[in-house]
Amino acid sequence: MMARTDRHYRYFMRRLTKHTLLYTEMVTTGAILYGDQDQHLAFDEEEHPLSLQLGGDNPDALARCAELAVQRYGYDEINLNVGCPSNRVQNGNFGACLMAQPELVASCVAAMRNAVGVPVTVKHRIGIDDIDQYEHMRHFVDVVADAGCKRFSVHARKAWLSGLSPKENRNVPPLRYDEVHRLKAERPDLDIEINGGITTLEQVSEQLSKVDAVMVGRAAYDNPYQFVTADRDIFGEPCAHIPSRREIATAMIPYLDRYVANGGRLIHATRHIHNLFIGVPGAKRWRRYLSQHSTQQGATSDVVKRAIDAVDSPPVKVPEAAH
Repeated sequence: MMARTDRHYRYFMRRLTKHTLLYTEMVTTGAILYGDQDQHLAFDEEEHPLSLQLGGDNPDALARCAELAVQRYGYDEINLNVGCPSNRVQNGNFGACLMAQPELVASCVAAMRNAVGVPVTVKHRIGIDDIDQYEHMRHFVDVVADAGCKRFSVHARKAWLSGLSPKENRNVPPLRYDEVHRLKAERPDLDIEINGGITTLEQVSEQLSKVDAVMVGRAAYDNPYQFVTADRDIFGEPCAHIPSRREIATAMIPYLDRYVANGGRLIHATRHIHNLFIGVPGAKRWRRYLSQHSTQQGATSDVVKRAIDAVDSPPVKVPEAAH
């Protein structure tokens, strides 16, 4: 979810759901230790509960980043990415290639757990390349669990580390949900979260009969409004009022005003709300107006106000000339 689940998107999602656990983009240890820490780690208090997803393979560096993230910034969880198959990530010896080194992953988890008091979790695939049998995954989980990891987010596809692009690795390898269900059945003491190909809250509910949690990725970005009932339908919280799309867009305006007043460019935040009206009349007008006007120098939240009006304002048809 690189370039998607940044702080602006996460604040937006909190207008729809308060209880879902949100994840950051994957941030490498090098970016945190040698880069702009506020840029990578700062967030709005309303984003809680929030998990920082780290990328790295050095236990000491990961522990330093985890400690910084929790003590200075207040993250609720640290998640180690052992699922990304991109070449850049492989060249850094982290991401999905670490599934071939469960002992190293265990050392990373142990180091982070010794540094922080919040949960340290792992996101991984069901396998990589030819290390893709169920027994391989179970061995990986057992080794890492012995280091103190109690929750595993399992992308129910294997990853090919060569021959497929990251996008193809999200779609080409077949989904093997049954292996994730089996892992939960055989390791009932662990929290098992399933990921991959799950696009609706109805599918989430179906999966929750067999696993402890469900991670939804791109579907949450492509159709965010469906999560407006997640607190009620998944977490059982009585909701007196389900906000409309227009109410959610309007609720973003004070945040956008603060961001712009502090020197931010409107487009950096509004690009994440383009899909708010997807599937309803006026969605194209909403997206078009935001796209055309959010990029302009000095753009303010007035752009969003006018985009909301555009949803209800179909284009005027020019009458045909008389013949």
